[in-house]
Amino acid sequence: MNYKPEQKLIKPKENNYEICFFAVLTMLSFMVQAKDYNLLSPDGNVETLISLDHGKPVYTVVVGDRTPIQNAALGLKLDPAYQGGFNVVDTQNRKVDETYEMTWWKNRLIRNQYNEMRLFLEEAEGNRKQLTIEFRAYNDGIAFRYAFPEQENLKEFVIEEDFSEFAFTDDYTWWSANGERDNLGPLSINAAKDPGFAPMVLECANDLYFGIHEAAISDFANFKIKRAGKANAFQCDLQGPSNAKTGMHTSWRVIMIGKQPGDLVESNLLQNLNPPCEIEDTSWIKPGLSMWDWRVWGFTAPDGFVYGLNTISHKRFIDFAAENNVDYLLMDADWYGPEFSEKSDPTQSAGEIDIVENFRYAKTKGVGIILYLNDVGANKFGLERVLKQSHDWGASGVKYGFMTGTGQAKVLQTRRVVELCAKYKLTVNFHDTPIPPNGDDRTWPNVLTREYCHSQADAKYSYYPETAVSAAFINMLAGPLDMCSGWYGFEGNEVRPKVFRFIPGTVTAENAKLVVFHSGISVLADSPENYKEKADLFDFVTNLPKRYDEYKVIDGHIESHITVARRAGENWYLGSLTTREPRTLNLKLDFLKPGVQYQAFLYEDAPETHFITNREDYQIRLLQVDAESTLTIKVAPGGGAAVRLISF
Repeated sequence: MNYKPEQKLIKPKENNYEICFFAVLTMLSFMVQAKDYNLLSPDGNVETLISLDHGKPVYTVVVGDRTPIQNAALGLKLDPAYQGGFNVVDTQNRKVDETYEMTWWKNRLIRNQYNEMRLFLEEAEGNRKQLTIEFRAYNDGIAFRYAFPEQENLKEFVIEEDFSEFAFTDDYTWWSANGERDNLGPLSINAAKDPGFAPMVLECANDLYFGIHEAAISDFANFKIKRAGKANAFQCDLQGPSNAKTGMHTSWRVIMIGKQPGDLVESNLLQNLNPPCEIEDTSWIKPGLSMWDWRVWGFTAPDGFVYGLNTISHKRFIDFAAENNVDYLLMDADWYGPEFSEKSDPTQSAGEIDIVENFRYAKTKGVGIILYLNDVGANKFGLERVLKQSHDWGASGVKYGFMTGTGQAKVLQTRRVVELCAKYKLTVNFHDTPIPPNGDDRTWPNVLTREYCHSQADAKYSYYPETAVSAAFINMLAGPLDMCSGWYGFEGNEVRPKVFRFIPGTVTAENAKLVVFHSGISVLADSPENYKEKADLFDFVTNLPKRYDEYKVIDGHIESHITVARRAGENWYLGSLTTREPRTLNLKLDFLKPGVQYQAFLYEDAPETHFITNREDYQIRLLQVDAESTLTIKVAPGGGAAVRLISF
């Protein structure tokens, strides 16, 4: 790929490189030793101490006057293996402070401020093989990775295991992602059993939370998180061996730090740890809303029309999208034949679909089309050939499902899909156990979202309100999520062949999810007719912006509720979700611009709304508010609320 990086740097400060040499009087005059190497965050509140324990590198994290992580192991198992312990032969420090603009993201402008230390290690015995450990300290977390410098005694090798630990000083409470099932937690560290998915959130105190994840997954297998061989500790669980050679480096092991769980959600740390944008012209990358045919199959409209997998159904979706500020239609599986059949050719449509007519009609209406694809069709008919054909038809993007493989092979194939999609100006939405989001949307902003969560109504079972709340605090740490929100016609939807179970929730909570869950594409799961029936409620959706400038978590906890406020220009959009408990929320609007009046359009649960027994009742209010106001909102059991704040 010959893309030129688009860094969009704004007022960068001069990088300060400092080469620090430490000397100890020993008989080996070339060897540089130190008991501790300390690295402070720019604000001085987070300190990382790195040292050698009998030649093995370890690190400690101090936050204020507390030490939540102590003597956590560092290192990798290679083949050929490192022999014995290490000596520190050099260190290198630098400071970076820059601001850049994202193509699209929760926040338009991101400050990237950190202090960095590189420790150059060499075997004390054997062939003197070398390893570099890079640490970065931010105000909201730390990160480290391993790099392999060019050297005579090591060329090609296999990374077999990651010894990196997160060794805590107490048996803290944790929660974690859990694939396409309900999230895990709250549990204690020492109660952990099988390896769990990242990200993981830990409550160290009522004013100290950690998030563990991974950034810049590019060349090697990603990791899960498992119990280490000592109390109160987790360890990286590398998902398979990875081939490597000198000159390469691993992904970043990341520890986010915040006073409240919402601080972790607001963090831009993963983006900061990824390289700048690799796509020179990003003007074709347009986030937005999408209609979706998959869940609507079998729905009977009031005029008697029955939706199916055919062009006439797709035209109804396109008409509704064009009339309601919806940007795309997602044509899901089977549009080119049974999705798991090797005879199904994704360079041509099948059945009652005229793919050329679909694209012709969508173009006249100003609506983009996203096409489903998986490994069966891509491998059989050639990934690049299929993507080129999609581009030639005029597709806006692909939804890539059921990617096979694990470990390094899956990481490399994901990167290939992303880069080829960029080549043919296609966005991509990964589904069905993708590798985790990891901040790579900075480098490749055509990756709009992933189903790295329990997406609503997927996997043939339903999630309940507590899963939606926890996903916002846990899964969304990793990046944008395709939650498939937007159910309006709850009653009777189980008769559709792709709606497998009773769906709990409320219609106003569905609106709220479109604000709470950050995603480059928000896929609306219901029929045009159900949206038309509640046009006053859908008015909130049609008025949502395509890009946002700011994202704030203004209230909530993993076990109870969440309220998010997002700014686009001078206007704000709020979304609140609760678990199964009803809740009265008193929301201070002190984040609004002082002295400015706002019209507040409130889309709320009605007094009798319930996520099981009365899912479709709602009410709408209009108020005038300012930065001194407090909004009082009552959310039903399993419900939510959405608010549009328009300045005037």
